[in-house]
Amino acid sequence: MKKCLLLGNGGREAVLAEQISQGFELYAILPYANPSVIKQVEKSNGKYLIGDPFDKELVSEFVKQQNIEACVISQDNLLQEGLIDLARSLGLKTFGPTSKGAKVEWSKTYALDIVQKLAPEMIIKNESITTLEELKAVMENYEDDSFVVKPEGLTGGKGVKVGGIHFKGKQEGYEYAKSCVESDGKVIVQDKVEGREFTVMALTDGKNIVVTPTTFDYPYRFDEDKGPGTGGMGCLSFENGLLPFLEQKDVDECAKLIEKTIQYVNQDSLEFTGVIYGGFFKCKQGIKFIEFNARFGDPEAINVLNSLETPFCEVMENIWNQKLSTQNCKFKKNYTFTVYVVSPDYAIKKSEPCEFTLLTKAILDKGAKIYFASSKQVEENRYVSVGTSRLFAVHTSGNTLEEAKQKAYEAMKNNIDSQLDYRNDIGEIYEH
Repeated sequence: MKKCLLLGNGGREAVLAEQISQGFELYAILPYANPSVIKQVEKSNGKYLIGDPFDKELVSEFVKQQNIEACVISQDNLLQEGLIDLARSLGLKTFGPTSKGAKVEWSKTYALDIVQKLAPEMIIKNESITTLEELKAVMENYEDDSFVVKPEGLTGGKGVKVGGIHFKGKQEGYEYAKSCVESDGKVIVQDKVEGREFTVMALTDGKNIVVTPTTFDYPYRFDEDKGPGTGGMGCLSFENGLLPFLEQKDVDECAKLIEKTIQYVNQDSLEFTGVIYGGFFKCKQGIKFIEFNARFGDPEAINVLNSLETPFCEVMENIWNQKLSTQNCKFKKNYTFTVYVVSPDYAIKKSEPCEFTLLTKAILDKGAKIYFASSKQVEENRYVSVGTSRLFAVHTSGNTLEEAKQKAYEAMKNNIDSQLDYRNDIGEIYEH
């Protein structure tokens, strides 16, 4: 059996571990003992190491010692730091873009420049700003807070701030944009548009793309989309692969841009394979581009990989052979549903390590799955948070959205520590 290395440690990596271990011996380098990843490593007779996945010397040594043949990375900062480049240099087959390929995510101006060339009609009016003088001049174009501030680099999905939602009033927006210029040397200020936000993800072998079911994410901390923007608190997908406010032609238009972008990025050399993820708005004026990510979203990966009908290991082989197609990468026609559970302080204030009880067997017995993210196990049914991110996700699927939703919330009832928090309204689709 082939040996595959997985780097990263979130809920996204937990579901990737589950998928990879079905056809490979799974190996991992983890900054802490993520229970989901470790379980899949042991189940596949692989091996894991607690260490720094950014340490290229450590990764190289581990790959050579274990005779690893393949590598999967879907974490933004690991991609930016060139861990796929390292894996390729060691002769591994890889799933994920090089640092140069991942630039579509870690440089927002680069991504906007590409879309300006390929599909100018999808661009929202924006200004790339490098000085405080430029920022003041741009601010004069706005009477109120009807603008969006975007840091240039990676922010883990938490850096983009929307006027009227994340900041109130023009002055507060200016202060945030100013802080981005001072820390990064660059910021993007974009017009605020009215529309419905959605994402289109596609698997790619660098030449061909296969669009996954479209997902709807809940990126606000509290019910009714109140509170700060966060890593997604939940996610769902529908059996027809669309969302209630989308038509197939909308997704096709996004897929066309994604396909052209992959061709553009790979025009000189193969820099991008794996997953490309586009954020879009459906507006009265048509489909507008928000951003690209160079990897699976989290929690979107949990929904998409659970709806995959073709074994993920076969999809990986088809990517390596540049033979990916809708014939050898198929998805089930079902509804998927994910809820993230967090500490009470998540995204609100700096939290202390949070120890909690979780009756995992009881949840699994109700037909749900658990994917650990920023947690490690202390003893049976006892866990502790690691860092300040989301703790774990509960996932279900069903023949209707209501069935999947009820199954998830029913599985969580009385089986999750009462001090923990989650949104109770995943399944309702809001306008923003």
